[in-house]
Amino acid sequence: MRLEKDSVGYLEIPDESYYGVHTQRAVHNFNITGRRLDKDFIISLAEVKKALAQANYDLGVLSEKKMTAITKSAEEIIGGKLHDEILVDPIQGGAGTSSNMNINEVIANRAIELLGGTKGDYDLVNPNDDVNKGQSTNDIYPTAGKLTMLKKIPKLMEQLYLLRDTFLEKSKEFDDVIKLGRTQLQDAVPITLGQEFHAYYSVIKRGIKRLETAKKEMESINLGGTAIGTGISAHPKLSETVLTKLVNITGEPLEISDDLVDATQNVENYVVLSDALKAIAISLSKIANDIRLLSSGPKTGIGEIKIPAKQNGSSIMPGKINPVIPEVMNQCSFLVMGNNVTIGLAAEHGQLELNAFEPIIFYKLIESFEVLTHGVETFNENCVKGIEADRDRCRENLERSTYMATPLAEKIGYARAADIAKESVASGRTVKEIAKDYNVPDEVLDNLKVRVN
Repeated sequence: MRLEKDSVGYLEIPDESYYGVHTQRAVHNFNITGRRLDKDFIISLAEVKKALAQANYDLGVLSEKKMTAITKSAEEIIGGKLHDEILVDPIQGGAGTSSNMNINEVIANRAIELLGGTKGDYDLVNPNDDVNKGQSTNDIYPTAGKLTMLKKIPKLMEQLYLLRDTFLEKSKEFDDVIKLGRTQLQDAVPITLGQEFHAYYSVIKRGIKRLETAKKEMESINLGGTAIGTGISAHPKLSETVLTKLVNITGEPLEISDDLVDATQNVENYVVLSDALKAIAISLSKIANDIRLLSSGPKTGIGEIKIPAKQNGSSIMPGKINPVIPEVMNQCSFLVMGNNVTIGLAAEHGQLELNAFEPIIFYKLIESFEVLTHGVETFNENCVKGIEADRDRCRENLERSTYMATPLAEKIGYARAADIAKESVASGRTVKEIAKDYNVPDEVLDNLKVRVN
């Protein structure tokens, strides 16, 4: 064991550990979720530390020897090494200070090793004075958080593009399937199954556009603002110098906020992103509901489409197959909607110069991205791609409905057509059959057409 000291006192740290005293205390204090920081978040923190080491060197406030060691250490983390040394729970007090210090300590101790020293010899490379030079958790943590979201967005977008394209293909496949449309779960007028699926294509396309717009909210960062946006303890030119470095490292079109005080205390941009995810989730859940309804039965429901049978649906009812994939898409959507509430509350609860609740914001945003991305993938691959039209059932439901009363009303008036429709429902006879009893001329009945455009 090695003995390390902080402002609270001394702690023993295992000799082989790259983390230090601050991390050790945080692990003890924040045993909340049982999870560790997201992999993309760890990489993003290391990218920020690498950029800052290089910027501080260019500005003459960090030696070349330390810059080189910190850069190499950060690059190892970016490449996937030492992630098991990032131990702090993602939900933590201190506005993310523990995560920032965890990465500072790991980078410092690895840099010390690279310089031939022994872990804990912070005279060689210090977690605060060198790795965190010119920085505060309050600009490091949100910058890394935004970089993390910029890593998550393309993964979700890829799955949304694939689902969008599947719906477009299905709309073409089902273009000639005329069926009954429904409003308020009651028989309405004809539509094609292709038109229904094209509507799903359109709403997913719109959701993608919303996400693309929300992505821009993540491209403005407060790096260089340090504690409250005034840039205290940082070189006056740090923001502009580090921006170029970070853009080159990440490939993202980042910019420094034009008001660093505002960017440090106000975090509604995460709400904008979460709102876009919520809107997508709502659309996906509605589509999943439709698919469950349209496939219901198979004998006594609507049954106009068939979805792939993926597993037994019951432990007691033999042969029962449930719509498990649409059901899981619903549940993924519920989670995202709930997370949106948490994110909104956390964003609102900031006080004065800082919002201390970004840890829960990032935790819930990351969870929403992960669940929605995987949910969309399984929805597309295990359900939507395999949907088939039951053409006979579509035709049967259409013929048994009262839809013909609508074009008939144009010829004989709404009131008479309504009487015919009610009698059709009560008797089970078709609208055309009953219309003849009302002395509607044959030429009128012969000219009634199924209109779907």
